[in-house]
Amino acid sequence: MHPTILTTLGDPNGLGPELVCRWLATGPRLEERLVLIGPEPALLIHAARLNLKPCWRKGLEDESPGVTLLEPEGLNDFTPRPGEFHASGGLAAGLSLDLACDLLLSGRAASLVTCPLNKAGLHAAGFDFPGHTEFLAQRAGLGPHDVCMHLCGPTLRVSLVTTHPPLREVPALVTQEKVLHCLRLTARFVSALGLPGPVAVCGLNPHAGESGRIGDEESTIIEPAIARARSEGLDVAGPFPADTVFHRAWKGDFPAVLAMYHDQGLGPLKLVHFGESVNVTLGLPFVRTSVDHGTGYDLVGRDCANMGSFLAALDLARRLSRPVG
Repeated sequence: MHPTILTTLGDPNGLGPELVCRWLATGPRLEERLVLIGPEPALLIHAARLNLKPCWRKGLEDESPGVTLLEPEGLNDFTPRPGEFHASGGLAAGLSLDLACDLLLSGRAASLVTCPLNKAGLHAAGFDFPGHTEFLAQRAGLGPHDVCMHLCGPTLRVSLVTTHPPLREVPALVTQEKVLHCLRLTARFVSALGLPGPVAVCGLNPHAGESGRIGDEESTIIEPAIARARSEGLDVAGPFPADTVFHRAWKGDFPAVLAMYHDQGLGPLKLVHFGESVNVTLGLPFVRTSVDHGTGYDLVGRDCANMGSFLAALDLARRLSRPVG
């Protein structure tokens, strides 16, 4: 059986279709069926510009390795506007993601790679979600706290207890249950990648609280969560000060770090892996990887956007879709 990997084009007026066409222009040899989901006109514009003969078939009848295109219903009147924000791009992104979820939840696909969408476009089209993660979680019957955002780089790998709340709200959102849940998911993820060593846990406060002198969240919330994780047999360590733990992870002491909030974890990661890391949603009943950048309207059509994150997201989806052993 050849695995089926879905790739949504995201906002078709953004970088997604260009990245896909530039990749196809390299003549990749596929061992799986890659199903592109989105409006064909957005692909054709870039294919013509790159002198790429359309190399995708249509429909799901042919299950052999190769590239297939599915166009969601409701996009018959879609007109590409490369490099422009428009609500039609949000509609295409939302309908494409909805179709991808249908295929994933029915067992007809193994994993999903998502190209970037514009959250304002998604809202303008009537999809009331902050972004991909929340959309996918709800379609899978999960709540936003059931999943964990993870950025996977070649060396640094970082999970987040909280994602995009205002900084003033973070302490109240860092709970024992949320820390423990993210530790379980992160430990399972690094195990699936075959990476040894403990998952490191950041403290919330400077110097990891300095024994309670700079805050007590470490002793009242984070340390008990770590103890519970260890009682379940998980290999975890900490809490460590955030200003040193990433250096240790960079040296190879830890396969991943669990950070308490967005900039605490992603600042260090993007310093060393900007444009080459992969956004992974842990906790879904299917594999989901994504590029770590936005729609890049100002770069569309210039063929200068970095391909690294897209290629890494596709490669990781392949690796995670293969049966273990």
